Amino acid sequence: MKPLQLEKRGISTSRMVMGCMGLGGGWNQNPITEEDIKQAHQAVDAALSIGINFFDHADIYTFGKAEIVFGQVLKERKDLREKILIQSKCGIRFEDGPGRPGRYDFSSDYIRNSVDGILKRLGVEYIDFLLLHRPDPLMEPEEVAEVIHELKESGKVRHFGVSNMSAAQIKLLQSYSNEPLIINQLEMSLAKLDWLEMGVLVNHNERINAHFPEETLEYCRLENIQIQAWGSLAQGLFSGRNLDGQTESIKETSLLVKDMADQKETSPEAILLAWLLRHPAGIQPILGTTRPDRIQKCGEAMNLTMTREEWYSLFVSSRGRRLP
Repeated sequence: MKPLQLEKRGISTSRMVMGCMGLGGGWNQNPITEEDIKQAHQAVDAALSIGINFFDHADIYTFGKAEIVFGQVLKERKDLREKILIQSKCGIRFEDGPGRPGRYDFSSDYIRNSVDGILKRLGVEYIDFLLLHRPDPLMEPEEVAEVIHELKESGKVRHFGVSNMSAAQIKLLQSYSNEPLIINQLEMSLAKLDWLEMGVLVNHNERINAHFPEETLEYCRLENIQIQAWGSLAQGLFSGRNLDGQTESIKETSLLVKDMADQKETSPEAILLAWLLRHPAGIQPILGTTRPDRIQKCGEAMNLTMTREEWYSLFVSSRGRRLP
């Protein structure tokens, strides 16, 4: 298993990350309940029990309630904050009035105010990582660089990164900032294969159907930018979700994952994560589940060894056709 890029930078972190999007009681305006707080405690306990010390948030998750609930966990467990890494994201804005569509916003005021809101909801003085959530076409890189410097100097944010950005977009932003961008969070799973297809289909006509930014994987590896995989469990497609209406390749791959899990006496979740962990880019999967039982199953991935043949059998099955 390849070391993480973050470790090469001297940042000690778990091999996997717990995604906190499912905390807070859902995408609604309902008030937070005691049950929501209990759920958060149980999810955190499950993550800690399998060695996870890294927790991923975004200011928009369940309209801010995910951070509020996590903040309550930190409040009730005073010794926890300094034992974990907290990451949050900003830049996505929902519709918030007539003539105000859903949009992206990397203006300095918005980033600055977003970080203050994140810190308040979490009840902390700093976060370890801030990611810019999705590319803003109106981004002024000089302005972003200035606010990054300000947040670093103030101690509110220790490290910075991006999410869903191409190599070219990272290069542009980095050229204006002295603070390194050290994470890029991308959708990657056994069901989302374009990050692999762009490589294997070089000099092949099929490549026109692959939709992943050119050179991004290679650039991140060369520059020691940690690649984090969101959607790593493929929304349950290969681990028990109802597959009515899915393609034959998805159904066949689900069976293959189950057979492989049975042979290795582990869970389908562990197989999916071990497949990502096998890649030499040192991918850091984000677990999109907050269910303690599934989190525990995910931990089994750390003890698995996947052969080249096993890895390719899953890849070829999921893509639904032979390699060229």
